Amino acid sequence: MGEWSVHEVAPTLEVAVEREMPALGAALECEIEELWAEAQVRLGGALFNGRVFSADRIAPRRVTGHFTEFRRIVAQVARPALFRALGLRPLAVNGVVRLRDGILIGRRSARTAYQAGKWQMPPAGSVDPGAADAEGRIDLAAQLIKELREEVGITAEPQWVGAPICIVEHPGSHVLDVGIPVSVPMKGAAALALHARLGDGEYDPMRVVAEADFPAVLVELGEAVVPPAAIFLARLGVL
Repeated sequence: MGEWSVHEVAPTLEVAVEREMPALGAALECEIEELWAEAQVRLGGALFNGRVFSADRIAPRRVTGHFTEFRRIVAQVARPALFRALGLRPLAVNGVVRLRDGILIGRRSARTAYQAGKWQMPPAGSVDPGAADAEGRIDLAAQLIKELREEVGITAEPQWVGAPICIVEHPGSHVLDVGIPVSVPMKGAAALALHARLGDGEYDPMRVVAEADFPAVLVELGEAVVPPAAIFLARLGVL
């Protein structure tokens, strides 16, 4: 499939909407609808066709793009050759959550449409229109905090949200994971309890790993860990 690509970004990275979602031909729409229907059957009808941000241009200081239907992204993930026609690069915020005694890592549920059963740094989620202001500027930190509440169950405001680390692009689906460090003044046991009570089931299980133990844990999990996790941890000096 190829190597994951790393896009370097500036600490002051801006993300903005610059165009509307393009129309597609009838044959392509039909193919997308068939793949969407197959995914709905496979995942028990759990998918919602909302709008998510897809990057058109990626530069260190500015990423621009448009909001597209989620069903188009699901189709491209299922059939990567559709990238030639769709050109989608869906952007996902990907937190590296530092707690008082470790960093969160979680295994994606088997019911997810993307990388089911893989371990990654939670939370992670697409950028939806609620993260954009009236001028189309996207607040990545706000999107990350929203995902932290929904997926992990941590409702308290983070102590600190850092600058983007880098953007890592999947070679097949072209999903873009932008790593963002976040500090939460909470012990791991409390975070795991919140996840068990308030999390949305995106991760099962969730673990808290001491920073010194991460090299051994990544060896233990092996290929079940998505490459962006190791890239983000290395950039933060954990590995």
